[in-house]
Amino acid sequence: MPGWEIIDNKEKKAINSLFRFKNRGIKKPIFKSGKKVLEFEKNFAAYVGSKYSICVSSGTAAIKVALKAANIKPGDEVITQSFTFIAVVEAILAVGAKPIITEINETLNMCPKDLQKKITKKTKAIIPVHMLGVSVEVDEIKKIAKKNKILVIDDNCEALGAKWNDKTLGNQFDMCAWSFDNGKTITTGEGGMITTNNKNLFKLCREYRDHGHENNPKYPRGRDTHRIYGFNYRVSEIVGAIGLVQLKKMGYILKQNKKYYGKYENILKKYKSINIRKIPKKNTPLKDCIIFNFQTKKVALKFLEEITNHKIATKNIPDALEWHFAKYWDHIFKKFGINKKKLFNNFPISTFHLEKSIALFIYASEQMKDVNLKAKKIDDILKNFKKKKIIS
Repeated sequence: MPGWEIIDNKEKKAINSLFRFKNRGIKKPIFKSGKKVLEFEKNFAAYVGSKYSICVSSGTAAIKVALKAANIKPGDEVITQSFTFIAVVEAILAVGAKPIITEINETLNMCPKDLQKKITKKTKAIIPVHMLGVSVEVDEIKKIAKKNKILVIDDNCEALGAKWNDKTLGNQFDMCAWSFDNGKTITTGEGGMITTNNKNLFKLCREYRDHGHENNPKYPRGRDTHRIYGFNYRVSEIVGAIGLVQLKKMGYILKQNKKYYGKYENILKKYKSINIRKIPKKNTPLKDCIIFNFQTKKVALKFLEEITNHKIATKNIPDALEWHFAKYWDHIFKKFGINKKKLFNNFPISTFHLEKSIALFIYASEQMKDVNLKAKKIDDILKNFKKKKIIS
């Protein structure tokens, strides 16, 4: 579920608190530049269990800033996975590096076996992505990265609140990128975050975000020291104020997700030919959607047609797959000599998993009666499929 569902008067009050009003016949709001962003960074780091946290303007910016802090340069290779949002590859390109794409496995996340195959002498970073609420296979990827001495930046833009081995995702690797756009677990309208336990990487991220400013306490800002050049990926106090309120709602979000996920899961488990997405053993997923697959693409499309008629929404699979699956990004990979046809046929395993899959949206703000109604409609559709021997 996205954070916009639960925006209420608390966010409004938080924004209004940033302004003070002088009443001289006309109320003139004066914006207060305070410490909301710093407080949001501190509270977010505490929530995910990281030492450091840096707020930036978007999840895309978070990945780029992390790559710059890691000193990724033109000619370097950065490995990510086929099923991800296009922003990951855009960030890799933005620092001049070459994106290398792995297949996914039954978790719909990076396949560790294919990751090992894709590593070369030019590989300088790995970006595994916790897609749609489910963790990558952390231990295996970490083992491979350690063996090859490669830095890892995990993209957790879509899995805030998920856990690995009972610990909240966010500090299992070198750096972690987050997003707070309108489609994410919590939202600030737009925004992002980087978390890390590495003090030097934290400082480099913070400096690059702010034109290279070291924020040296010995000097005023106009005479501040610097060691790198940077860019402007800062955020306003409005982002910090809203983020603080939204973060406090995480308990409610996770509780609602779990409750409604279970309703759909119980129905899907009744049908032998339907496979629910594989969850790694150590992972407690976000459960903001439930993903399952049929035996063939044809059956999946037939099911999609039926639920669409009942106005039941899907999440990214298949409604936004063109923006979340690398096989469709010929406008990016043609610069590397890969034509559209070759690219389209380049991910047979990922295609096998994704083209048969459906991701059902879970809304935390829905009433149980509405969830029960949708669950019944889905069950009726599947019963009819079974009756017609479309599924078993």
